[in-house]
Amino acid sequence: MLTDIMYVTVYVTDQDRALEFYTEGLGLEKRLDFPGPDGRFLTLGVPGSPVEVVLWSHAASAGRPGTAGAPGPLILAFDDLRRDVEAMRRRGVVFEEPEPEDYAFGVRIEAVDPDGNRVSLRERRKP
Repeated sequence: MLTDIMYVTVYVTDQDRALEFYTEGLGLEKRLDFPGPDGRFLTLGVPGSPVEVVLWSHAASAGRPGTAGAPGPLILAFDDLRRDVEAMRRRGVVFEEPEPEDYAFGVRIEAVDPDGNRVSLRERRKP
């Protein structure tokens, strides 16, 4: 029986550069980092969440969504996205849109990692 989501994968060309972006830029924490039989196994997570993101070394553009407007391969939740976007900008994070947008389910904006992967940032609509 299915019990949880264990990992999601984001394909990157430089794991160290991606690690810096996702930890220092977006605020995830490093969890695992060890050499494996198929390459370096590097994971990150949101503090307090059991789900881990694997930063997997791969050729450029592997696993990258092709069209703007579609969600990125990773969707992160924030409690005050507008405030947090300003802090991330100061840390060098690049966004597709100039400002977060209201949409049917809350607020959204797309960040872009060093490999061009879109990372969807969301704040759920408050009841």
